[in-house]
Amino acid sequence: SLVSFSVETLPDLAPAIQSFLRYIEIACVAAFTVEYLLRIAVADRPLGFVLSFFGLVDLAAILPFYVTTGVDLRSLRAVRLLRLFRALKLVRYSAAIRRFHRAFIIAREELVLFASVTALLLYFAAVGIYYCERDAQPEAFRSVFDGLWWAVATLTTVGYGDVYPITAGGKVFTFVILMVGLGVVSVPAGLVASALARAREEEL
Repeated sequence: SLVSFSVETLPDLAPAIQSFLRYIEIACVAAFTVEYLLRIAVADRPLGFVLSFFGLVDLAAILPFYVTTGVDLRSLRAVRLLRLFRALKLVRYSAAIRRFHRAFIIAREELVLFASVTALLLYFAAVGIYYCERDAQPEAFRSVFDGLWWAVATLTTVGYGDVYPITAGGKVFTFVILMVGLGVVSVPAGLVASALARAREEEL
């Protein structure tokens, strides 16, 4: 169903393909509808199932087909992917989940402090690049908010390349921010890894 929805977005589809995709759509929605009704029928508390998280997910998977509002709501069926959590069951991973939870509790003060420092650093980087580049690139760095987008991409070492410094001052400033950005990525990973090791030791 999700594949057919994606294929329908392709331009210049032949009428025969569109009809075939429509039949797939009807078949998928029919199967989902039967499943939804059966789950309601066998539930101990039908209303409780309908109002539950997965009950709402099931409803969202089929409702767009039946409701016409002038807006294409079929993309909402993507939330059906959330039902993959059922397949995982998570029971067999419960020990690991508890360990991760314990690790975040152990390192929560350090993580909160690091998140606060990172937020301040992002703002500092946004202001700095704005003042370095605003005269040379007034369209790319119209405000501090434009600089904030650059700061996020740079500090996380993603570097999309859609905006970049062209002045000497901006390049030097970017070099400093890139060096700091390495810590933004590595420090939280180190904190969590250390906390996980400590949590595992506590279980022994």
